[in-house]
Amino acid sequence: METVTIEQAAQLATSDFSLWALFIRADIVVKLVMIGLIFASVLSWSIIIEKTLTYRRIGREADEFEALFWSGETLQNIYRQSASGSVTPSVRVFNAAMREWAGHDGTRRKSDAMGIIPSIERALTNAVAREMEALESRLLFLATVGSVSPFVGLFGTVWGIMNSFQAIAMSRDTNLAVVAPGIAEALFATGLGLLAAIPAVVAYNACAASVQRFSARLDHFADDFINLIARQSQKSGG
Repeated sequence: METVTIEQAAQLATSDFSLWALFIRADIVVKLVMIGLIFASVLSWSIIIEKTLTYRRIGREADEFEALFWSGETLQNIYRQSASGSVTPSVRVFNAAMREWAGHDGTRRKSDAMGIIPSIERALTNAVAREMEALESRLLFLATVGSVSPFVGLFGTVWGIMNSFQAIAMSRDTNLAVVAPGIAEALFATGLGLLAAIPAVVAYNACAASVQRFSARLDHFADDFINLIARQSQKSGG
């Protein structure tokens, strides 16, 4: 059987250390791990980009709507304008409260005007919850990728190193130049796991903070709306 010298093995390892070569030489299990991690990383980045653009957009739209809300226009005029404009989370919350208020309009005596406040509060609470659920969608995927990917990559590394040790046992050659390519292939899986996990964790924390801030913003808007309705109802009752 033809033997491989140390110099030849070192040259082979050096020439075949490209990422593509590491992937091609990897075991089928390690290849599946790598493909899964690359796929998870691509999906994570698509979610990161989409969420970043979405949160920036709704922040600008919330600024515009709140400026309109506090511009001195009547709630009915704002409701008519928002019905024909772009539908944003802030607008949907406002419209849900206005629909509830319109549903009670004229059905109660003026002395019972304050009785509609609990119904409007429930409508606002439900509307805010729906908007938060929509904004938090797919963030669980980022959290899962961030927490699971390193372990998946580690599994690929362990599997690859086991194959390297088996190759050592079969060839009875423990020279580092011979086993280095196999170990590099195994460690490549861990690198892919970290490559998928680190951006996912950072993005999840950033997105969760953005959602929390916007949730607080909608809650403050709901409180302001309730106070405004209460003042108008008290005037009507008086």
